[in-house]
Amino acid sequence: MSKARDRGPLHPETIAAQALGRIDPATGGVVPPLQPATTFAREPDYSLVRPGHVYARDDGPTVREAEDIIAAMEHGVAARMFASGMAAIAALLRAGATGPIAVQKGIYYGTQIFATRTLAAHGVEIRWFDGSDLASLADALADEAVKLVFLETPSNPWLTVVDITEAANIAHRHGAKVAVDSTAATPILSTPLTLGADFVVHSATKSLNGHSDVLAGVIVAGNTDEAMWEAICRERHDAGAVLGAFEAWLLIRGMRTLGVRVKTASANAGAIAGYLAGHKGVEVVRYPGLIDHPGHAIARRQMPGGYGSLLSFDVVGGAEAALAVAGRLEHIVRATSLGGVESLIEHRKSVEDPMSGVPEGLLRLSVGIENVQDLLEDLEQALAPLA
Repeated sequence: MSKARDRGPLHPETIAAQALGRIDPATGGVVPPLQPATTFAREPDYSLVRPGHVYARDDGPTVREAEDIIAAMEHGVAARMFASGMAAIAALLRAGATGPIAVQKGIYYGTQIFATRTLAAHGVEIRWFDGSDLASLADALADEAVKLVFLETPSNPWLTVVDITEAANIAHRHGAKVAVDSTAATPILSTPLTLGADFVVHSATKSLNGHSDVLAGVIVAGNTDEAMWEAICRERHDAGAVLGAFEAWLLIRGMRTLGVRVKTASANAGAIAGYLAGHKGVEVVRYPGLIDHPGHAIARRQMPGGYGSLLSFDVVGGAEAALAVAGRLEHIVRATSLGGVESLIEHRKSVEDPMSGVPEGLLRLSVGIENVQDLLEDLEQALAPLA
């Protein structure tokens, strides 16, 4: 009699493609159903018709499906969906604001703004650290007052790569939890909980959904037996920043192609980064897949599936030249956001506050799944005047 081989956990690509293998029990349909109800009936004795289904602010079945899929991909024990990536980040930071919070410099502009305007305005001390120099994190945690460290890797738009394991070791020695914004990496390329992080956050609007038609955010916990996780759940329930059922269903549908989308976009981004790195009209290219990127060795270790679809580059000639390059593009769309199937470019100085310090000539490029030759030719004609 043959012995069944031991099987490890399913890969994220399989979890996403099969939506955890859940079949609609009512019909046998292979697509998870959409349940739009906001409230759920009770029996004559006032017991619930279906335990755990009370009110959609916490108990939406379709939202729970999305949460279960993402938690499984991230090797987490639970997840909570939010109405946007910033809603998720805000809830996480508020839950951790029992004292000062350590926040990485040069991360997503919206996170910086929330930390400096909203949290600081309510008396929360923000201690900034350099993600590429974790001695600065140790300094920020020296008095052990900080209970939450928030980092983003690769960061947007600087593409800083942070050693998650080292950051977690430093934080845990000082009694702090670590949350990682892994939006640019996705669970296809990196799973921070397996590297020592306590929480993972995503703007699910981006690569997880991948089709530029859903606003969503998610927090995944590595351990629910934590006061901070309880605080996050209370934040969502009490503030009501929940995801709608239809948005959750669209997210589940988008995630089914997550693996192939991320791998194709990453391959395209690598080819484009290499092309830009050799162009006379480009001063610097930021992409972890380039061997001369300062964080390349770390990225190679903690992003074994690839280096992602996001890159940025500085055009020779500053803002005027960068805007002209973006204006000449014919197929790469000038728009905010990242992680969609279509390639998007943005002049970040035009949309960020001066406090962010973004260079005048920086263009952020989110590479999609188009034919890479078409993208390269579009960039070539747009950069031609600078060659």
